[in-house]
Amino acid sequence: MPDKDILEGPSFLKRASTDKLREVFLKYASYQKNGEYFMTSEDFVRKFLGLFTDAAFNDESVRLLAGIADTSKDGLISFAEFQAFEGLLCTPDALYKTAFQLFDRQGNGTVSYDNFAEIVQKTELHSKLPFRLDSPFIKRYFGEKKQRLINYAEFTQLLHDFHEEYAMEAFRTKDPAGSGYISPLDFHDIMVNVKRHLLTADVKDNLVAITEGHKVSFPYFMAFTSLLNNMELIKRIYLHATQGNRTEPVTKDELLYAAQTMSQITPLEIDILFQLTGALHHTGWWRRKKFEANRRVVYSDLNNIAPEHYTKHITTRLAEIRAVESPADRSAFIQILESTYRFTLGSMAGAVGATVVYPIDLVKTRMQNQRTGSYIGEVAYRNSWDCFKKVIRHEGFLGLYRGLLPQLMGVAPEKAIKLTVNDLVRDKLSDKQGTIPVWAEVLAGGCAGASQVVFTNPLEIVKIRLQVAGEIAGGAKVRALAVVRDLGLFGLYKGARACLLRDVPFSAIYFPTYAHTKALFADEDGYNHPLTLLAAGAIAGVPAASLVTPADVIKTRLQVVARTGQTTYTGVWDATKKIMAEEGPRAFWKGTAARVFRSSPQFGVTLVTYELLQRLFYVDFGGSHPTGSEVHKSKSIDTLNDIRLNADHIGGYRAAVPLLNGIESKFGLFLPRFQSRHQQHTIESSSTGSKKTS
Repeated sequence: MPDKDILEGPSFLKRASTDKLREVFLKYASYQKNGEYFMTSEDFVRKFLGLFTDAAFNDESVRLLAGIADTSKDGLISFAEFQAFEGLLCTPDALYKTAFQLFDRQGNGTVSYDNFAEIVQKTELHSKLPFRLDSPFIKRYFGEKKQRLINYAEFTQLLHDFHEEYAMEAFRTKDPAGSGYISPLDFHDIMVNVKRHLLTADVKDNLVAITEGHKVSFPYFMAFTSLLNNMELIKRIYLHATQGNRTEPVTKDELLYAAQTMSQITPLEIDILFQLTGALHHTGWWRRKKFEANRRVVYSDLNNIAPEHYTKHITTRLAEIRAVESPADRSAFIQILESTYRFTLGSMAGAVGATVVYPIDLVKTRMQNQRTGSYIGEVAYRNSWDCFKKVIRHEGFLGLYRGLLPQLMGVAPEKAIKLTVNDLVRDKLSDKQGTIPVWAEVLAGGCAGASQVVFTNPLEIVKIRLQVAGEIAGGAKVRALAVVRDLGLFGLYKGARACLLRDVPFSAIYFPTYAHTKALFADEDGYNHPLTLLAAGAIAGVPAASLVTPADVIKTRLQVVARTGQTTYTGVWDATKKIMAEEGPRAFWKGTAARVFRSSPQFGVTLVTYELLQRLFYVDFGGSHPTGSEVHKSKSIDTLNDIRLNADHIGGYRAAVPLLNGIESKFGLFLPRFQSRHQQHTIESSSTGSKKTS
């Protein structure tokens, strides 16, 4: 986005410019007063934000949500208020500030008891389990006479403590005799009503199962709610125990030890975590008992328990397609489509990566083909930099791209099949939690390297002969088609053994290294920024490219046509012996630097392009997606609406809908979506009366 369109914000979002915001505002503002345009509640909530779009929407809920931006509380949103709210959405504590403005009914920067009671009484939770608004808890915050005003900082603590008190009050309601126990069904009822904002669908379905039919004690109840509140902290404890590894299984004792060194997570909460994990992933009595005996969890288990953070909804996708409703619907045809999808994106990514580093590849090839035996005499290039300068001097800038076209024609299917096969084999060897052992990662990489040779070898031999053709001054121009005709079908696979010797270990080293490096660079939620993807790809390329250089040197020598006086080779072993005898062991490492500087950035660019394309053109085939592409989507029970992309949600407004969802998913403030029967009857009666009058 050009600099003139944005202003820097203090957090993860950039503020939109005044001109752009005004353009969007005028598009939705339908009310005009004294020559100035305003947004109504419906303009802001239903048309602009895209919420409460059903015909029977709850008008009062719409007015309450619009009141967050309407700081003057006159029922209309001016451009100044629209812009001010956009700025608020860019602040680090936007979630709490937005909730505060929902309760600040007078817009004076404080929340009174009446304000608090008004909003609480309108929530769905209060209609099911009414909260005692004259309880000692309320009086501690608002005073004995409920006249104390709460400022923003105090409000954040009130909101945090309120739902803890709500849960305890609900427990007391279900336990009128004061026995300290409630039934499993009462436990389920409290959780899905009071704590539903902390429940994923999987957790909700297993609430009764984890009790195993036993009554739930008050300590167990409090530990369970505390665990759900602290799942982000549990994730940090897990990462502390594994030193950042998201696939390493952790035992109960290991997690408990890490928890005691970092926080006040109790042993009972850890017990419940393992019970819940067992219920989620190991259905059936025998499998659950087997899991409890092994007692190990991985990071994905924690993601299945904790709903995603609202900020992770702030993504931009050019396309989003759902090919299947669930993994169970994956047919053979869908799996073929998935491979085709990955192959297509891999082709595009491979072409981008190859183009970026092609000049380095040309220099690497010429350095590797340079013979230093007694038959040749003076070498053409002193080093890689000297080679680079001489190519530009004698062949021009385009000389650096000799052979690029056949390279692109071959690199697209080559990289595509490598990426596709690696993903495919990893999917097959991963368990239900998505974890894969190191040996399986190495095997998947090796299979990917072997599969690409069918495309790589013809591509490499044509490319190499075109790249070295420019070394002969005044020589006839060599074209790719002529090289293919001269070699024939079998000639195109000359040096294939050396190619296999290079590509199989390269991929076996590269892909596991990339996966683990990417995991180390991911944030606390396992999400990878594009720069961390690029860095992981580049770092993984260093050991992979350097360690297989000897095989690359042998392959190059086998595939290049020897000129008069140069040694010829009949095969891999013959080339190995002759290079060692004539040039010594150092010859096997010729071009190592150029190879690293070519392969490392190439694969970095290729992998980051591949994964970003999967993010931008998101198709859900019911299978796996690149790890770190987004936070694990464990759906919570309710959200305001499905999050829809809107090109007019610019600047801070990119976070508006995710953040309003966050008010529900973090604080449990669910406002009614639809008109009540009484409201509908009133509207219908009013409409009928109007018709009679007319």
